[in-house]
This record gives sequence, structure tokens and C-alpha cells, in this order.
Amino acid sequence: MAASVEERRCDDTTPSVAFIPPAKDRSWPNAVAIMASERNAMIQINPGEIEWSAIRAQGSGGQNVNKVSTALHLRYDIRGSSLPEAVKDRLLQCGDQRITSGGVVVIKAQRYRSQDRNREDALARLQKLVEDAASVPAERRPTKPTRASRRRRVDSKVKRGQTKAARQKVSSE
Repeated sequence: MAASVEERRCDDTTPSVAFIPPAKDRSWPNAVAIMASERNAMIQINPGEIEWSAIRAQGSGGQNVNKVSTALHLRYDIRGSSLPEAVKDRLLQCGDQRITSGGVVVIKAQRYRSQDRNREDALARLQKLVEDAASVPAERRPTKPTRASRRRRVDSKVKRGQTKAARQKVSSE
């Protein structure tokens, strides 16, 4: 991610997301701004609500993996956050394995060899998770199958039954 504000806009139903790094402070991530286009309101994730802890990465990487703590754990408490209640509810009900039963998002970032890139990766994944929860899914309209589709279904079942009947032993009667 660049140090300037980046925005993505797909259409009117998809929220656009912008990382807003601080003006002079180089310790980014200071803010993740999510604009929900349904209400045109900015949802900001307070950087004080994100808890970081540096850990050693797992897997291959030689001696570097054993001596440098480049992997990061991002912990974000959903219930204690400043997100709107609707977004909180959708996040807690989404069933993602990264969300604990206590309502804390735990993201482990260890893809890169530098801590800064792992921090950006963790923030991008948190951004995606909140962005998905911020967009309201379209309500499903139940429809009935057409007469032709019901006929095709029955025809395929009959054909499959005939194929299976042809596999039986031939009786000598």
C-alpha cells in the first residue's frame, strides 16, 4: 500500500475502503476508514482498538526464522470496538474461524519476511473482513422451478434409473 490515501469503488452497493496513514507519524496503521455507501458514513477503526504482538514465524526460512520476530498477531475486539452495531452483529454471526467465541478477531500474518509487510497484510485482511460485514447481502427472493426444468430433472432421473437397471443380472425366466 502506498503512503497516500487509496480508494476503491466498485459500484453503489459495495463499500469503498481507504487506508489513511498518519501525516508525520511513520508507525502506520493509524486508521482504516471504511465508507459504507448505503449511508455515506465513514466507519473508522480506531488504531487504539488494534492490539499487535510480534511472534516468530513458523515454517521454513532458515536461521532468519529462528532469530527474528517478523510474524504478527493482530487482535481486534469486535464488541469493544467503535464499529456500528449492524456491522458488529454481522461480524459476530459470520462464522469465520478467525473470530473467537469471545468476539475477538485474531489474524496471524507471517507471509512476508519483514514485519512492516506483515502488518500491511494483517490490516488488509482485517479490512476485507470488515468490508464484507459492512455490505448488506441482497435478500433472496424465493422462486419456483419452471415446468421445463422440472421435466428435465424427471427425465434425467428416469434415464439414470434405466442405466442402473441395465446393470442388474439378467434373469433366465
